[in-house]
Amino acid sequence: MTDWVNENLWVVWIGVASVLAVAELLSLDLVLLMFAIAALAAAAASPFMPAWATMIVFGVISILLLAVIRPRFKRKLHSGPTLSVGHHNLVGRPAVVDEPVTDVSGRVMIDGELWTARTATAEHHDVGERLTVVSIEGATAYVAGKVAP
Repeated sequence: MTDWVNENLWVVWIGVASVLAVAELLSLDLVLLMFAIAALAAAAASPFMPAWATMIVFGVISILLLAVIRPRFKRKLHSGPTLSVGHHNLVGRPAVVDEPVTDVSGRVMIDGELWTARTATAEHHDVGERLTVVSIEGATAYVAGKVAP
């Protein structure tokens, strides 16, 4: 058995790499992926060196991948556009008057949603006018000024 392992060490390393790659699919932390790549490097080196040396190759490549490549991968995976959610996202957006808006009552359509609306001043806005959302307080949108069509 040990003769077969020594003669076909690359098969063992490919098996280790496969198991590690499948396990990475469960963890999604990129650590096991780095070990799987190192196991492939050891498999590639195994026909040219003894078994103990392939273990060293595996260890060195693992350490290099974990120290150099993994942080870059993680940074790239976690960077990207920040998704802005919540009512503060509506400030500055256009609003179309659905019911006349005064400093007491009114209703506007903002991004396809109806909102209770008020003006910050004693202005009066008629149905169909385009305004700008100045602030959101609770479920009330405060609007002002006309928006160019």
